[in-house]
Amino acid sequence: MRIVSLLPAATDIVAELGLLTALVGRTHECDWPAGVSSVPVVTMTGIDQNVLSSKEISAAVGGSHQGSGLYDIDAELLASLAPDVVLTQDLCDVCAVSYQRVSEAVRVLDAGPRVLSLEPRTLGEVLGCLETVATALGTTASAQIAALRARLDAVRAEVEGRPRPRVAAIEWLDPIWPAGHWVPEQITCAGGIPLLASPGEHTRPIEWQAVLDARPDVVLLLPCGFPPERTMAELHAMTGLPGWDDLPEVWVLDGPSYFNRPGPRVVRGAEVLAHVLHGAGSISPAEARRIR
Repeated sequence: MRIVSLLPAATDIVAELGLLTALVGRTHECDWPAGVSSVPVVTMTGIDQNVLSSKEISAAVGGSHQGSGLYDIDAELLASLAPDVVLTQDLCDVCAVSYQRVSEAVRVLDAGPRVLSLEPRTLGEVLGCLETVATALGTTASAQIAALRARLDAVRAEVEGRPRPRVAAIEWLDPIWPAGHWVPEQITCAGGIPLLASPGEHTRPIEWQAVLDARPDVVLLLPCGFPPERTMAELHAMTGLPGWDDLPEVWVLDGPSYFNRPGPRVVRGAEVLAHVLHGAGSISPAEARRIR
């Protein structure tokens, strides 16, 4: 079995299934686990996120999660890798290569690989993707899913009966974009009340006043694709906003690892939030840090 992953979350799933040795191609954004660094990269982007600001990146992609040719595929390299299965998505063109672009790239290959599109919107669907991918790769994910569900149950049990703070999760800083899809469920699981978005919702940019009007007890900053260090460098986009200094509590979290990508590590995200909201368990400064 030869696998090409065109979605970082799919690479996480392949790792969870213990099949990294079968991974022959990945995206330029697949950075976990460390062993994937030696796998050939088959995608590229013209946008340098290390240079552009949040506002500039948003403008470059058209200000919408519909995307606009943000990623390209090295079709020649993809063909040379001769994959049996290509893992992709059709949920957000700004987050990864679209299903349409992948389909166009593989159509010209002599032996057409199976293209599997993953489109989870909820926490349950994220876990369901493990079984979907496992089946496509000729294995099973029953044990892994059971273990992940047990960890979520442990989080719920740990915070049961505690006061539930009101939580606003922000996945982009300029413009302000609330975190939807599975993140509200992560917050609920960790003993909070999610604001600004409902489970499974594909959100849109909002005004800062909407955040203030929601009266959050805790604000989570977990920008899509930004590790905590990059979020801290962009924090000036938030700190000058009216009412910022009146927010009770603000945290910066590792969005790419635990919240932006619909892979098995969203379970760790719920565990991190249980600590943020209730002091349950332990976390590292790399996972979350309080800045207010």
